[in-house]
Amino acid sequence: MRGWAVGEPGPAAGGPLVAVERVVPDPGPGELLVRIEACGVCRTDLHLAEGDLPPHRPRTVPGHEIVGRVIAAGAGVTRFSAGDRVGGAWLRHTCGVCRYCRAGRENLCPNSLYTGWDADGGFADIALLPADYAYPLPEDAEPAQLAPLLCAGIIGFRALRRSALPPGGRLGIYGYGASAHLAAQVAVAEGATVHVLTRSATARDLALSLGAASARGAYDAPPEPLDSAILFAPVGDIVPVALAALDRGGTLAIAGIHLTDIPVLTYEQHLFQERDLRSVTANTRDDGEQFLATAARIGMRATVTPYPLAEAPRALADLAADRVNGAAVLIP
Repeated sequence: MRGWAVGEPGPAAGGPLVAVERVVPDPGPGELLVRIEACGVCRTDLHLAEGDLPPHRPRTVPGHEIVGRVIAAGAGVTRFSAGDRVGGAWLRHTCGVCRYCRAGRENLCPNSLYTGWDADGGFADIALLPADYAYPLPEDAEPAQLAPLLCAGIIGFRALRRSALPPGGRLGIYGYGASAHLAAQVAVAEGATVHVLTRSATARDLALSLGAASARGAYDAPPEPLDSAILFAPVGDIVPVALAALDRGGTLAIAGIHLTDIPVLTYEQHLFQERDLRSVTANTRDDGEQFLATAARIGMRATVTPYPLAEAPRALADLAADRVNGAAVLIP
């Protein structure tokens, strides 16, 4: 197999990815050997490559928005067969016995493992995926369209639910990249009024084309008080801005795995009147199943910028510099 691994973490423009060539592995019990058709480039991959997330193992192949075809299945696999199209996502293992797993909150499992962080991911032409954490994918969709759904979409969906948006509510979205433009489509389809706050003029244009009621700068005030808000940009300075934009009883959900430091909050201005501040941690498999069903039902369309797998370093650098419209996707 050929792909890219994180060598020495550092700025994306400096080239933290290194080309690797490895022996194609055999699938073990419960595993799928998958030939990759497409893999999205997630901001989490950028955080890992740049060192915002500490590496869990040396020279790991990043990528956890994997679309591919099963080449072979290991012992005990009954859900999938050779030739099936499957998706590999961020969550790849939970213990199943801790208090969180037993309560349906496997995203909080202390023994959880993640694709592209604890095990090699999809910046390659071949991957191993645990069958129990893979998703069946439709045959009639473009692989590049499906790839962003497998993390950006799933996490955005969980963030939307964590934001406690009431029916017909007013939602503010701060940052408008891969995850945000998919979550916004769900919110609009469910009858919400969506206001987008982002620094990118291109992203503001995309937001309006996908049904947003308004699109303004990241630090601007929305045109009306918000019932809920989601912060997708990994910028802690926006937290007080978003909290101040909430109406009474509103909720801000922070969707990222990494966030720069949050400035001092003033209780009266930012939290009083029962405003809530929530984080979002990974996802459950049920989140993934619900989101993929919702995406199919509403005819979700991802805006993608494709890159050949050979240009993975450029895709990562473009993501870091906000040069990607929608989602970057690697095509082997």
